[in-house]
Amino acid sequence: MLSFTEENYLKTLYHLSFHNTEVSVHELSLSLDIKMPTVNSMVKKLAAKGLVAYEKYKPLSLTENGSKAAGLVIRKHRLTEIYLVEKMGFAWDQVHEIAEQVEHIKSPEFFDKIAEILNHPTVDPHGSPIPDKNGKLPELNYIKLSECSIAQKGVLASVGNSSDSFLKLLGSLDLKLGDSLEIVEVQDFDKSMKVTVNQKTTLNLSSLVCENLLIVKS
Repeated sequence: MLSFTEENYLKTLYHLSFHNTEVSVHELSLSLDIKMPTVNSMVKKLAAKGLVAYEKYKPLSLTENGSKAAGLVIRKHRLTEIYLVEKMGFAWDQVHEIAEQVEHIKSPEFFDKIAEILNHPTVDPHGSPIPDKNGKLPELNYIKLSECSIAQKGVLASVGNSSDSFLKLLGSLDLKLGDSLEIVEVQDFDKSMKVTVNQKTTLNLSSLVCENLLIVKS
C-alpha cells in the first residue's frame, strides 16, 4: 500500500510527464517544492517498488504499474471534485484543496459508489478527463484556444489551469464550460484574442488565458 507522500510523488510525475517528454529529478523537486536530496531518495524508493524507471543523470518515467497507481489517485481526485460540485453545491474554484485530502482514501468501493451516483462521469468540473478503474485516461479531442485562428469556432470543454485564481478570473468574465466561442481577432504583437461568447458578448483575452482554455472545434 502506498503512503500519502508516495502517491503525491507519482501523481506529480504523471502530470509533469503528460506535458513534457522528459522529466528530471530537478524538475520534480521544483514542482513538489521539496529539496533535491529528499526527492532523489524517494525516487529511488519508488524505483525499488517498480513504480518509477530511474537511472542516474537520466530522465524519470513511470513504469506501467506506476502510471496505473498515479492514474487511480487522479481518478479519486477528479471524482471527488465533481461530486462536491454536482451533489454538494461547491463552486468549481473551491474543490481542489478538499479533493487533495480525499484522494488518499484507500477504499476503491467508496469511489466506485461516487462514480455510480454520478452516472460514471468522464470529466471533472474543470473538463479534465477522469481515468477509468485501470488508471487509463479517455481520449478527448481538446485543442488550445491559442492554437486557433480568426473565424474558428468551438465549445469551451476544459481548462488547462485549475488554480483558484484562474477559475475566479473566468468567473469574473462569466466564462464557463459549454460556452460557444468564436475568434474575431488575433493581435500580432502578443497573440491576445478578441472572442465572441455565445454569439452575444465579446471578450478580449490575453495570450496566457487563451493558452489555458481548451475547446472542441464546432
